Amino acid sequence: MVKESAIIYCEGNFGEMDGKTANGLVRSSRLYDVVGVIDSTKYGMDAGELIDGKKNGIPVFKSLEHALQNLHALPNQFIYGLAPAEAFLKQKERDVVMSAMGYGLNIVNTLHEFFTEDSEFMDHARRCGVAVKDVRKPPQKKDMNLFSGKVFHIDVPVLAVLGTDSAVGKRTTSVLLEEALIEKGLRVVFIATGQTGLIQGAKYGVAIDAIPSQYAIGELESQILKAYEIERPDIIIVEGQGALSHPAYISSCGILRGSRASTVIVQHPPKRKYLGDFDFMKMPTVESEIELIEHFSTAKVIAVTINHENMNNQEIEQTVKDYEKQLKLPATDALKHGCEKLVQSIFNAYPSLKHKMKKKIVY
Repeated sequence: MVKESAIIYCEGNFGEMDGKTANGLVRSSRLYDVVGVIDSTKYGMDAGELIDGKKNGIPVFKSLEHALQNLHALPNQFIYGLAPAEAFLKQKERDVVMSAMGYGLNIVNTLHEFFTEDSEFMDHARRCGVAVKDVRKPPQKKDMNLFSGKVFHIDVPVLAVLGTDSAVGKRTTSVLLEEALIEKGLRVVFIATGQTGLIQGAKYGVAIDAIPSQYAIGELESQILKAYEIERPDIIIVEGQGALSHPAYISSCGILRGSRASTVIVQHPPKRKYLGDFDFMKMPTVESEIELIEHFSTAKVIAVTINHENMNNQEIEQTVKDYEKQLKLPATDALKHGCEKLVQSIFNAYPSLKHKMKKKIVY
């Protein structure tokens, strides 16, 4: 599949919590060839070096106009790559979207505010001859699915990657784990549950926080059933959202119910003291989150992964050792150390998967 070129708008937040959509697309995208990021506060930096310490050749521009002046060709898509708690555009941001349309860029919107229901946007889009896509816009209720219970009859492992807060790396770990298991020769399906995973190119998924609660569980179940029937995978990985303990989000509840995951990996940022969007509320401990997950569901937590924000390498190493000693579970930083421990924990939980690994050819 030929990727469409895209510029990502992430003013003031690239590499930060509210820039998680842009961060994810810069790391990985099956749909888009990302040619630049717009963030005047990081202007002149390499996007890969900024978020992962490794250059990837994607420049950060100070404005849309600056990007278009310096790029060799006009991108196909303008992606709104911010994920703010308020989820609505400010006037300055509306002006940037209007300008992007004026330059002939199609618009990919990741917010809960639907551009296709905005008459000013849509009138301007028609005049400019561009398309507008609302990634989070749910189907009509008549086309949504209620929970059926058919997911109970799926005979392959379902694993969910949950966390202790939003924007802790659940999606990143899920994608890295998917790649690691595919490398082992397994047939793997990744189920996206948020806007970033969907525009990264996940074949199956639903933006669960945009679905009415009555249908959220059924819509996720429907995606899992569809993936199971079409792909016949060896294992299904479901991306988590928010946290089961989070006082403002219910997505993890729907994910556990809809996926009927039998195992869970928990992602945690050890240095984060307060919830990302609620700085008056202390973070839960990884121990309390594991206990809550295992009391709320029939799933078993089989490993812990850490988000290394504000941590140096020595702190990462020590935290991994401490968690393994305290929790009696494998622990790792998937970005820094890879997924080998996670793969092994999955094989320990599901021994039959070992027999489905590809055989190494000896010459």
